Amino acid sequence: MPRPTQFKRIVLNSRPEGDIEPDTFRTEVLPFSSLKLGENEILIQCTWLSLDPAMRGYIRDIRSYLPPVKIGEVMRAMGLGVVIEVGPGSCFKVGDNVSGPWGMTEFAVMKDKFVDKLVIPRGVEPLDFLSVLGSSGLTAYFGLKKIGELKAGEKLVVSGAAGSVGSIACQLGKAAGAKVYAIAGSDEKCRWLEKELGVLKAFNYKSPSFYNDLKKDVGYLDVYFDNVGGEILDFLLTRLNKDARIVLCGAISAYNAPKPKGLQSYLNLISQRAKIQGFIVMDYTSEYPAAIEELGKGLASGLIKRKFHIVEGGIEKAPVALPMLFSGGNTGKL
Repeated sequence: MPRPTQFKRIVLNSRPEGDIEPDTFRTEVLPFSSLKLGENEILIQCTWLSLDPAMRGYIRDIRSYLPPVKIGEVMRAMGLGVVIEVGPGSCFKVGDNVSGPWGMTEFAVMKDKFVDKLVIPRGVEPLDFLSVLGSSGLTAYFGLKKIGELKAGEKLVVSGAAGSVGSIACQLGKAAGAKVYAIAGSDEKCRWLEKELGVLKAFNYKSPSFYNDLKKDVGYLDVYFDNVGGEILDFLLTRLNKDARIVLCGAISAYNAPKPKGLQSYLNLISQRAKIQGFIVMDYTSEYPAAIEELGKGLASGLIKRKFHIVEGGIEKAPVALPMLFSGGNTGKL
């Protein structure tokens, strides 16, 4: 395959206070010859990019579990790609399928240690490594297992349930024998959750009867897997069984708000002896292999279903598609 003379990358251009703006990112065109290989390095052609809600946090200049992306830096993102050249001492070979955090760029030079070679099990496709076998599946897996400590027969409520993490959390909850209830943002998403993923009941939070419906059909919950924060989290703090666990995975309703509102109903945590805890999936890196093996078996057997929301048209579409995560424009993994 002939090499291009230039390539494109997406860099951070500004830090918005609220919603991502058209000028938040910019496209740069660089000469392909600028990609120089060193010791234990590989040249990767990116084939797929993962778009995730955490990206909104990456462009805030605040203390977090990863340093913020700097102005002018390539926007952070996980990707899938193919090795097209190897440097001296590299353990990879040309043609290897790989995943890694090279960001929004068509081509990248990466150190071996920051890249994983993909071994595609039977019943799995490469794109699954950005979904069920990637951070989305691992986040759902460890959130339920380590923080939620979900048990058979318990009531599990999942918000953002039609998204990449939420949809997997619903299915893992079902597999664990829990009674699973889902919250999403449209009737279409709720139908998908009920008919395709098999949750007991899905609630459209935009419905005027949402709060009454959830009270009537769920009653009190044992585990709440929270992806949205805000008013829904505050409401569900009033619906806790004794010893309930709240898994703070994300707060997508607040990511674009300069000053998110504080919780009002937290005293229920005391009266119900409940636990509320945040976590980051990278805390469990040493346990990834066992989790991926288990999730892979679920995919191969059909126990875990996946849905991809694919935006085509080149790398320039990445920053255009990113706001879909905050408007509810995607169903499944974007």
